[in-house]
This record gives sequence, C-alpha cells and structure tokens, in this order.
Amino acid sequence: MIMDSVLIKNANIVNEGKITNGDVYIEKGVFKEIAPQISAKSPDVHIFDAEGKYLIPGVIDDQVHFREPGLTHKATIETESRAAVAGGITSFIEQPNTVPQATTIERLEEKYTIASKTSYANYSFMFGGTNDNLEEILKVNPKNVAGLKLFLGSSTGNMLVDNPEVLEKIFSSTDLLIAVHCEDEQTIRDNTAAYKEKYGDDIPIEFHPKIRSEEACYLSSSRAIELAKKTGARLHVFHLSTAKEMELFTNKIPLEEKKITAEVCIHHLWFSEEDYKEKGTLIKWNPAVKTAEDREALFEALLNDTIDVIATDHAPHTKEEKDNVYTKAPSGGPLVQHALPAMLEFYHQGKISLEKIVEKMCHSPARLFQVEKRGYIKEGYFADAVLVDLNAPWTVNKENVAYKCGWSPFEGTTFKSRITHTFINGSLVYKNFKWYDVKNGKRLTFTR
Repeated sequence: MIMDSVLIKNANIVNEGKITNGDVYIEKGVFKEIAPQISAKSPDVHIFDAEGKYLIPGVIDDQVHFREPGLTHKATIETESRAAVAGGITSFIEQPNTVPQATTIERLEEKYTIASKTSYANYSFMFGGTNDNLEEILKVNPKNVAGLKLFLGSSTGNMLVDNPEVLEKIFSSTDLLIAVHCEDEQTIRDNTAAYKEKYGDDIPIEFHPKIRSEEACYLSSSRAIELAKKTGARLHVFHLSTAKEMELFTNKIPLEEKKITAEVCIHHLWFSEEDYKEKGTLIKWNPAVKTAEDREALFEALLNDTIDVIATDHAPHTKEEKDNVYTKAPSGGPLVQHALPAMLEFYHQGKISLEKIVEKMCHSPARLFQVEKRGYIKEGYFADAVLVDLNAPWTVNKENVAYKCGWSPFEGTTFKSRITHTFINGSLVYKNFKWYDVKNGKRLTFTR
C-alpha cells in the first residue's frame, strides 16, 4: 500500500537508548516529525493508532543468503524479502555465493537489477573476493555496495581465498569494509577425515561442533585480525560462535572508531549443542552451534559491546536437502522471519532490554556499514519502522512460515511478541500475517 503520508499515534518509540510515548508523521517516505502529539495535516493522511505498541526502526540484517540467481529452488529475493518484512527486517545485505557468483561488477549489478524489481525490503549486495579478482574488487564503488565478502573457510565454488599473498594484497589494496567467514579449512578437513574413518558419511550430527571446532574458528579469526592490524584494513568478522574468540575483540573504543568489528547470529544465541538431539541437521550451520558456555559468553559480549551487531545468516535449503546424511546435508537455515521475535523473547526473559535490541539490530548495523539515513527514527531519515505488540503470543508452524523452503528451526516455538506492522520507505508492506503487494525496497547507499 503506497502511502504519501502516514501518522502513527500513541506509540512507545524505542530509539537511541530511550523509550518515549508519542506520534510519528511520515511524508513522501521520510520521517517528517516526531513529537508527543501530532495532528493530521490533511484528510489524505493514513492514520494508525499504535495503542501503546512499540515502534522501532526497521531492522538491518547485514548477512543473508537469498539464493538468487541460480539456487532459486531454495529461495528468491522476492520470497525471502517477503519473509524478512514479516520479521521486521526492512533492509538486508546479501552475500555473493550465488550461481553465478557475484565476483565481477557485471554479475553484481545483475543481482541489483533483480532486487529493484522484486524486493519488498531495502537491499545491498556484498561483492565476492577470490584468489584472482583483485582488479574487479578495485572497481567496486563503496558508496553503493555494502562491502567485500571473503570466505577464509567453508566456501562454495571457487570463493575460498586461501593464498596468503593474495589475501594480504586484498587487505592492503581496498578501502572497502571486508567481511569474513572465519574457519580454518585444514583443521576442518582433518577433523572430517577422522570422523569419516569411524562413521563413514553418516557422522552423528552432534559431532558437527567437534569437526568445525573452536580451534578452527579461533585460528582463522586470529589470522584475519592479525592481517587487518598489519595492513590497516577495515575488517568485520561474521557469525562468531565461540567464547575463545571474544578475546580478539574490544569494547574499549566507540563503534565508529573500531577498525575491527564483530557480529553474532540469532542461532548462536538461541541454540546449543544440546539441541542437536531434537533438531538434527536443521540446526547444522557453519560455524557450528557449540556449547551452552559459548552461547552465554556470546550473549555477555553482545551486552558489553564487544560484539557490535546481531544478524541472521539466513541461508535456506529445502527440507529434502537437509534430510540427507551428515556429509551431504548442507549447512544453513532460514531465520529472517523469526530473528526479532527470538530477540524479544530474550527481553521477556530479562536477558536484554528493548533499547539494546534496537541498538544491535538497527542503530549499530547502520553505523557500522555507514548506511545512509536508515536505522533510526529520526526526522529526515527514510521511514523504515516496525510496530511490535509485546503481548500477542503466536506459535511458529508450517502454515505461517513464509520462507520458500517451507520450514523453520523454530517450528513449535511460541513467541510472546508479534510484529504487527512493517513500514518501508513510508509505506505499509506488512500487517498481521498479511502482505501488501508493495515492493517498495530501495538500494541502500553508504556515506563513505
């Protein structure tokens, strides 16, 4: 539903570390006025009475895999952005390991073209680095591309960047934010070989965190950070999963001054190795879900600002693919629809405040990536906003899962909170399990 002007009344606005009751007026896709009371400017204004619900900025998810082009039997930009807005995610940054991979400017722009026609949410795409595409990397415009993605382990296709000289050259040559997947490939190969010798292909899933071990994560993360310090590169480490890696990061300086930043994903905050028995390969991710102690250390690091942002690493596969034996079951799972409800569940448990959730899911991704005029409810900013009812329980089931793959690791979970309305660039795109045919997403730009 495209709307020129919107007035949201009686909302508890969660923004910049405070909760204030008030009204928000949106005009031509931009927050125009935020005040205790605002009257409708004309009879054409669309008025929404929030009735005391919580209004937060749209969530920015800095790591998703929407599978288009080439893997569209699993997902598409259209289907997954649709699921994302149901979860309050209004902007996403998608990864380059599609088919073909986004490792040339031409391939990257093809993805932007698809999104411009089909995305419900705002979008950006990571450019992919390889051992032999430095020339293409140097062509990337940092003002309209989120960053450079390097797989330092667990890559698909030819995207494993494992030549130390090439890696140093990339780190030294680009001003782009470099986002990395850190797991040491040799450690994983050795561990896999040892377990295959004992079990064949049908390795019990509970050994996944032993194969993709703490050591594999720490070795790779510490090397990447060492290289970033040596070259002065701007490094962002994706999906941390171990307590040990927390010693590699700091909370002693403000986010804007950090050259090395860190992300944690929903599944590493929610699940632990104890859940493999029930969930099996549905919670097989790379890096692996590890111990309850790791999970608690990640949560503590999130709260004390050692970890800077929360993301999903949304990476859907079909149920048939996931039902394979260990060595053939792909890693990854769908999460965008349920990430914010999961974090709000932690709020209900007293583990995190609403203000901190908004900081880590909205404000900090915008600051870290220097996203232009998003991530806040501020006058002059693009009007991405989400209304949340903290007391409207619902249970995840096959009927309300919006992912193309048709399943969720949260099936059977009852969440206390519900996303009731999602506004993107000032227009209502989602309301209470109903989507409007408004593909109002725009290409993200960056103030670099």
